[in-house]
Amino acid sequence: MDKDIREHFWKSFQASPFIMMKLRGASGHAEPMTAQLDKDAHHAIWFFAKRDNRIGGGGKAMGQVMTRGHEVFACIEGTLVEETDPAVRDKHWDNSVEAWFPEGKNDPSVLMLRFDIEDSEVWTSDMGVKGAFKLMTGKPMKDHDAGEHALGRV
Repeated sequence: MDKDIREHFWKSFQASPFIMMKLRGASGHAEPMTAQLDKDAHHAIWFFAKRDNRIGGGGKAMGQVMTRGHEVFACIEGTLVEETDPAVRDKHWDNSVEAWFPEGKNDPSVLMLRFDIEDSEVWTSDMGVKGAFKLMTGKPMKDHDAGEHALGRV
């Protein structure tokens, strides 16, 4: 994946760290999760969840991202596994997490999941003047008029 698109994805995702997650093959709908991001680890995303959450069992999963302002859209595939490193859990636990889990970080019903990213598809939206003009006047649009698109690991 192009470095610029990758950087744009992570910057936009950091500003709006929400993702719709679903286990592959599971019935039911995806659900919104707040991603815990690490600026030095672009291979994974972390989540706190209850063990009985629909993604709590882990496994192959897919996440959908649409950032605030619609700058980035992404589909991310990977595997959810329980994060067992207490240092990682402590690093990401803060007041906003505690608000969802008032029994605290040592509550045995709370787990931290790591989403190991295997593949992704990312779209960035940046129409620019030319793209906006075409859209407003009904002129034919080309894919690159609306932004960029890339496949590969983010």
